[in-house]
Order: sequence, then structure tokens, then C-alpha cells
Amino acid sequence: MSGDVKGMSGMGGMDKRAPADKTGQGVGVITAIDTKANKLTIQHGPIPAVGWPTMTMAFKANPPTLFRGLRVGERIGFDVQTQGVAAEVTAVRPQ
Repeated sequence: MSGDVKGMSGMGGMDKRAPADKTGQGVGVITAIDTKANKLTIQHGPIPAVGWPTMTMAFKANPPTLFRGLRVGERIGFDVQTQGVAAEVTAVRPQ
């Protein structure tokens, strides 16, 4: 099969390939830190680069050392990388 998408009748031409990785930057407030699950929950504003509206969500921290020195209620700037529906915070900056 060549690089084009075939067999899409009834799907309105929707491309079934996995979405490409996206990166963006956001600003938000830490609402929870779960070091056992390696998750950081952030209530953040819109992140246009990845197509997200304002929301609260849990992110995997990559690397896990991002937790050091962070506290619930702290306002941060952060970098996010998405792959499909999965998302990771890759950098954190105090705001």
C-alpha cells in the first residue's frame, strides 16, 4: 500500500493514522501531585499549540524529577508534549 489512505468509504475521508506529536506551553496552577503515579494535575488556561481549551488534567511528568520543589497551589508555566491522547509535562517554570 502506498502512502495514501485507502478503504475509507463511509468514513467521510477521515484519516485513521495516529495524530502527530505536538508540543506547546501553558500556564496553570498545580492542584495535585502524585509522586507514586508520577502524575502532576494542573488547572491550566488554553494551549492553542496542541488545540486544548482551559481545563484541569493530570499529566505524566517526564522526567519524574520535575516534582522536586513543586507544591499544590503553585502557579507554573510548563511545556507539554502530546502523542495521541497521552500527554507529558517536560519542563516547569515558576510564574
